[in-house]
Amino acid sequence: MKSTYNTKVGKEPSGHARRALGGAVLTLLAVLSVSFQPAYAQPTSASQVYLVGSENSALNRRMLTLLEEALGSAVNIRSFDSGQTSQDNTTPVIALGPKAFSRVRQENRHVPILALLVDQSFIDGYAERSEGSVSGILYNPPLIRQAIAGQVILPHATRVAMLARPETVELYDPLLDKLPTYGLQARVFVVGSDNDLIPTLIHALDYGDFILAAPDSGIYNPRTIKHILLTAYRRNRIVIGPSQAYVKAGSLASTYTPLTEIAELTAEFIEQYQLNGQFPPPAYPDVFRIELNGQVARSLNIPLPDRQEIINTVSERITGSKEAPDE
Repeated sequence: MKSTYNTKVGKEPSGHARRALGGAVLTLLAVLSVSFQPAYAQPTSASQVYLVGSENSALNRRMLTLLEEALGSAVNIRSFDSGQTSQDNTTPVIALGPKAFSRVRQENRHVPILALLVDQSFIDGYAERSEGSVSGILYNPPLIRQAIAGQVILPHATRVAMLARPETVELYDPLLDKLPTYGLQARVFVVGSDNDLIPTLIHALDYGDFILAAPDSGIYNPRTIKHILLTAYRRNRIVIGPSQAYVKAGSLASTYTPLTEIAELTAEFIEQYQLNGQFPPPAYPDVFRIELNGQVARSLNIPLPDRQEIINTVSERITGSKEAPDE
């Protein structure tokens, strides 16, 4: 019996054979289409972000845990590897702190970066020039919030004194225009050199009801803070800020942002980037807390309101809200 298909090399199959073969192929394709249909109908794989840690390994572990919780299973977090992932121009990179941000920028100036644990003066310029590819979740407390917290703790305060170096006076410029709205006058005292710090501080203490400290490492650092605080308290004056860490050193109070809130806002920024290809402008989380030094308050005979009462009052004065979220 002759074969249906002409198997001789170089000869085409007959018309009947071609029709039979075509039918078999169509049947096979139909079967394969049905077989693989569910796989193509499954949701797309999780999106991805890179994470660049700080020099603090404990902080890195904590932030990784919080970011995993906030971003959820829909987003995979991978480590940013120098020379490898820096070639990826589209996947967002989360950088913990200024040094991590600078590291990424040195690797690739085009990669989208979301900087965490940075202050406004550091990230604003990058963000303004980036057209949405660079942004940040701001960490250091806004000065207006710090000033109002000082006013809540000292209800009769009307004047705020601030110290600055010649190159950091601008840190206070936005604040000076806002304070009169809250019944506060303010003056910046410029420290020209290290030798001028304490004499200038004394002039500031004579003027202000309290010292409002900005995150200016040239003024407030481990070498100077003890002298600043002792000089202030000898004149029955308090220092507000510049950060939560300085309250443990002897500042009376400072507002701060919980890391959980930073992670939550990070998730919102990443979602916006995935939807629109742009980050929102740098922002502070709405929720904040306050650190208080009860020992300093007692030594100066200052009655401290309840923490949540301070938070609620500060929020009400700044935003007009009736109540801030509980701690």
